[in-house]
Formats: sequence, structure tokens, C-alpha cells
Amino acid sequence: MSILFLGTSSGAGKTTVCAMMCRYFSNEGIDVAPFKGSNLSLNSIATKDGGEIGIGQAFQARAAGIEPETDMNPVLLKPSGKGVMQLVLNGKPAMDITKDHPMDRTKVMEDVKAAYARMSERHQMLLCEGSGSPVELNLMATDIANVGLMRATGVPAVLVGDIERGGVFAAIYGTWRLIPDELKPQLKGFIINRFRGDGSILAPALKRIEDLTGMKCLGVLRYEYLRFPEEDSLSSSEGKLEGDDIHSAFLANLDEMISHAKDDGFDFGMLKKMAGL
Repeated sequence: MSILFLGTSSGAGKTTVCAMMCRYFSNEGIDVAPFKGSNLSLNSIATKDGGEIGIGQAFQARAAGIEPETDMNPVLLKPSGKGVMQLVLNGKPAMDITKDHPMDRTKVMEDVKAAYARMSERHQMLLCEGSGSPVELNLMATDIANVGLMRATGVPAVLVGDIERGGVFAAIYGTWRLIPDELKPQLKGFIINRFRGDGSILAPALKRIEDLTGMKCLGVLRYEYLRFPEEDSLSSSEGKLEGDDIHSAFLANLDEMISHAKDDGFDFGMLKKMAGL
């Protein structure tokens, strides 16, 4: 089974949340792997199978205790400037996308579905990450990683909202409202990310969002001064990073996040139920 983590905006924290969940379920003895249908990032890594994927999925793979591979991120879009976007498809450069030479979305979506199917066959659980906001109205018809994946696979989804920026409840409710009606039943829950203080004071607002949307709050994740791989311009280059090497330091930070989430009552059990575990 799979779960899709959607962000109410870019930079909401879904990459890190997804990595944390990969680490958690791996520690629970579950064969888990990350998946992101389409990624927009200049920061990438070369995989042992000879391809190229976004650094976020490589980080999530390490969190899951497995080797990064191209099927984890079948579409990587790399801005080249002056209206040009390089398409890396299944780990290999495929074309330069321009206004006059658009990407064949139908063909690319078939590649995404094929990669998703292969990953699903090889692993007990897939933790998928969306891209940006799922309700950019000018992009929704051609979306791949958000509503596109929801339509293609029926995957249940969880919204991640960043309270540090303010307006998180409007962002969660607004995202739910703008998701196509036929996909709303797939939105099962939401997470409040980067909260400073006593999460119990949010209880009335969380209950209100639950009543309005039918989604359940999985929990409130505290603000963490921890550093993780920098995926794009919204990533932070600050925070604690301690360990014998960079990989162990990132994993130690994820372990600290998991420990804090448990202390704060995060409902990992609901994620297990969503995944049919």
C-alpha cells in the first residue's frame, strides 16, 4: 500500500516529513520505499543504476535503509533559464521543454505509472511525495505528482501544512476545498508542521478543520532546529548537524524528530491503518 504526502505549498516540509516516515516504518521492520512522480529541482544525485534523481528521494531512500534508484523519481525537471526546462525521464536526459516544444504529458504519465507499479511490486509500502501545491489551478489539468498520481493510483493522501508561515488552517481548508470533488475522499488526514509551543492550544482549530473536511489530524510536529539536505531555494542551510559523516548526521536528526513526534502524541497508528498494515 501507499500514502501520498501533499504540501499546502512549496516548502511546507513534506520532503522531511516523508523522510521521517520512511525512517520510522523502516525501524518498525517494514519494507518501505520513497516515490515522487515528478520533482522540480536542480539538486540531484547519480544512482548506482546509472540514472539521476532528485536529492530529496535519495535522502528518503537512505532514511528507509535502501539504495536510491531511478524508479523512485521517474520525472525530474531541471530549470535551465530563459524559459527552458530539462526533462530527465527515468534517470536520463530526454528533452528540453520550451513554450514551443512542450512535454508529452500523456506519455510521461505512463512512465510514472510504470515506475510506481514496479516500486509497488518490489516493496511492502510506498511513501509518496507530492510536488509544490496540489491545487495550482493553472497547472492542475497537467499535474503529475499530486492529483495526477491520486487519479492514476487511488493513493490515500495526507496534507502537510507549515504553521511557521502563518495561515495554516486557511491553507489546509483551502487546499481541501480546491481538490476536485471526486478526489476528496482520498484526503484522509493532515499534519501541522513546525509549531512552536504547546500544541494543545491548537485543539479547537484542529477540531474545526476535522469537522469541515472529514480529515483527521495525525498530529502537530514541533519546530526543529535540524539540518537536512537542501533540495531547492526554500530549503534551510541552518540547524544542528552532528555525526561521524553527513549521512549518519541526517539520520540522527530524523531519529530526533521521530522521538519528539512520539512524545507529542503523533498518531503513527493512523498511518499504518491508511496503508493497510
